[in-house]
Amino acid sequence: MWTPDPIAFQIGPFVIRWYGILISIGMALGTYLAYREAEKQKLDPEHVINLVVVAIPLALLGARLYYVIFYNLEYYLANPGEVLAVWHGGLAIHGGLIGGILGGYLVVRHYKLNFWQMADIVAPSIILGQAIGRWGNFFNQEAYGFETDLPWAMYIDGAFRHPTFLYESIWNLMVFFILIFIRRKSFLRKGDLFAGYVILYSLGRVIIESFRTDSLMFGPFRVAQLASILGIIAGIAFILYNHRKKLAPANRL
Repeated sequence: MWTPDPIAFQIGPFVIRWYGILISIGMALGTYLAYREAEKQKLDPEHVINLVVVAIPLALLGARLYYVIFYNLEYYLANPGEVLAVWHGGLAIHGGLIGGILGGYLVVRHYKLNFWQMADIVAPSIILGQAIGRWGNFFNQEAYGFETDLPWAMYIDGAFRHPTFLYESIWNLMVFFILIFIRRKSFLRKGDLFAGYVILYSLGRVIIESFRTDSLMFGPFRVAQLASILGIIAGIAFILYNHRKKLAPANRL
């Protein structure tokens, strides 16, 4: 039975893995889309580049630290050399969002930009990057689900299983198109699109996480589901609050 090779190619001692390639593609496409959207909103697109330069490294750092701390801290304390070995897998999106939001906040504060406008600009880019990046899990043979005999099951780790990385990739792609479709609607206010991203992504994650075999557990609860439920509540609360205030609608063309 064929299994994917996580290594795309190797040049001497340098190993290039599919995981890194796919994440890089997602970042590049996301940056391009956000750059063009900033231009359409008459905002200096160089601010997008500034944001990317700061937010992406902090997002990657946050994603790795979240994984190291909450998924298998004991192992990494015993093997500190593995902490930075992201090519072995191990990035958590919730940690990435925390790091990325922190980086974004530092940039918009420095340049005196509107945080929620920038958040709306990058929201579709984030979810598109997640949709592409999930295929890195396929090549690494991770983030899969329980055994199943469904027709679309994939052979992973010695059995036919739910391809949960595929489920999430498809869901994220659907969320991307929804955000693109609604982002110029007149009923939106600044911050609504980002809140919509948080709500929709979290909704899918709550469902898909229930199929996974590698979830971090907090007692009987899956941590990713708890975080996603908090995200849904926070997103809905923000939108309700946002539409109670007498604010001008977001800039739409």
